Amino acid sequence: MNKIAVLVLADSQTHGDMGRIVNALEVAKEFKDGGDEVQIIFDGAGTTWIGKIADPDNQMNPLYEGLKDNIKGACGFCSNAFGVKQQVIKAGIPLLEDYDGHPSIKEVVDAGYQVISF
Repeated sequence: MNKIAVLVLADSQTHGDMGRIVNALEVAKEFKDGGDEVQIIFDGAGTTWIGKIADPDNQMNPLYEGLKDNIKGACGFCSNAFGVKQQVIKAGIPLLEDYDGHPSIKEVVDAGYQVISF
């Protein structure tokens, strides 16, 4: 069994950014469907996706909902810096502030996860 952490860093401004979030979620789904241990972390500009994909009218919402239990959280510092902290909280996603206000990727690696970033 693999242990995979999908790190979403992609902004939500361009068509290419949309491709990255879809690919991130599809990769997470593939590993989950394969029986692997998966966690998703939103960091940097990637935090801006949560409010968008948590919206039931968003075409990516069903994919997001199917993976919601795999979302470890979103960077607390970046959620605030990008002005989306309230959207993250409203979506019920934990704010990760383990290392200087950011998620600790070292803890993820130390726990045996392979990190894939988008």
